[in-house]
Amino acid sequence: MNVYRLTAKHDRSARPRARFLGRALGALAGLLAAGAAGASAPGAMNMPVGVTVLSRDIYRLHMEALWVCVAIAVVVFGAMIVAMFRFRHSRGAVPDTSMTHSTKAEIIWTVIPVLILVAMALPATKTLLKIEDTRGSDLTVRVTGYQWKWQYQYLGAASGISFFSTLSQSSNFARQLHSGIDPKTVPHYLLSVDHPLVIPSGEKVRLLLTSADVIHAWWVPDFGVKRSAIPGFINELWVKVDPGKEGVYRGQCAALCGRDHGFMPIVVDVKTPAEFQKWVAEQKAALKQAANTPAASAPNDAPVAAAAKPVRALTAQALN
Repeated sequence: MNVYRLTAKHDRSARPRARFLGRALGALAGLLAAGAAGASAPGAMNMPVGVTVLSRDIYRLHMEALWVCVAIAVVVFGAMIVAMFRFRHSRGAVPDTSMTHSTKAEIIWTVIPVLILVAMALPATKTLLKIEDTRGSDLTVRVTGYQWKWQYQYLGAASGISFFSTLSQSSNFARQLHSGIDPKTVPHYLLSVDHPLVIPSGEKVRLLLTSADVIHAWWVPDFGVKRSAIPGFINELWVKVDPGKEGVYRGQCAALCGRDHGFMPIVVDVKTPAEFQKWVAEQKAALKQAANTPAASAPNDAPVAAAAKPVRALTAQALN
């Protein structure tokens, strides 16, 4: 009778723990389900899906690795929890000290992780190769980083269009010491520019990145890509925004490039192919009109143009 009462007492004490464990596992499942949505809102648990072909591939690869890790965690921690509750000392469990070596167990816990890693490496390698494949691009843009702005120079059919993209005046004024301007009243504070990069949706856009001074990094989170702009080198990346995802996307320089590193935003205006062609025609018409105007020189561009000479040579080598 005493043994029965003792066993019943232990069973009753284990019930709250089982309920707590069930609630914890339910909460974990809910959090994982919420994170799987891939929301890009501030404070979201998961990484954003993005709006480009590469960002979707990267997100899919991320979710595959996440669920593999979740499955491994459930098996490992589940076995640990079962062992701790079912074979605890209070229930009379006696540890087995006779087994010191098992070749079969060592083979199993070596082969299984290797197979898991190989299975995960295959899609990861495929995605990495796809990220580096810039062939078949519909548009090429040369991107040059300066302290602290970006220069965009279009090549190919849009050749001749070139401009600098700097922090917008509203953000620049608000960031000044003792400006008296509340940054919260400035739309897209420190994430707006005077001239955004304009690209078409549904087309593969190749970007040639370099720098004229220090190391910068071109990064737009919704595109799922980031690449360093290094003086003396040409790095490449490509983006292809899904049709129907036109709009304005914002990013920042992701390298500590100097004193004003935090004031070097990236803004990309994605238009439909028809709107992009219209924009290109307007830009070329403006350039032609400026060329026919006697006083069309821009003295502030002279120092930058001089600094960009080695960049032009590097870009020509990359295109060849």
